[in-house]
Amino acid sequence: MRVEYINPFVEAAFSVLKEVLDADVKRGDLYLKSTTMSIMGVAALVGLAGDVEGRVLFDMTKDTALKIAGAMNGEQFTTLDELAKATITELANMITAQAVTKLHDLGFKFDLTPPALFSGENMEISNREVEALIVPMDLGTHGKIEINVAVRERV
Repeated sequence: MRVEYINPFVEAAFSVLKEVLDADVKRGDLYLKSTTMSIMGVAALVGLAGDVEGRVLFDMTKDTALKIAGAMNGEQFTTLDELAKATITELANMITAQAVTKLHDLGFKFDLTPPALFSGENMEISNREVEALIVPMDLGTHGKIEINVAVRERV
């Protein structure tokens, strides 16, 4: 996996999260994952197709999702209702759009799927054909989010 594909997502996530949460966001150590891994509870998935194919997953606990939705809407959420879900989906849109703009500026051309939101317990995602790079981000009092990027050049 080329770093040119990853950095725009990391930079966009850092920038967007810092802005919408008005929080001190810290990036943790990156790590690779090549097998099945558990999802924390709420995940927004965006598919990529074109010069680059794969997916980006924004993974967090339900508590973190509720805190993010609350911060972005200026209210407190106790359940993952439709507004909270729409807010997490919009966060994925904001981060992905900023990253795609950077990638287009570098000459890469591809399309995105609209974000799909998954929530529940005991979910797993499998990376069978491409390694996933995990970028953990500490959001202070809002919790943690992991940006899970699995992309490769189209063959």
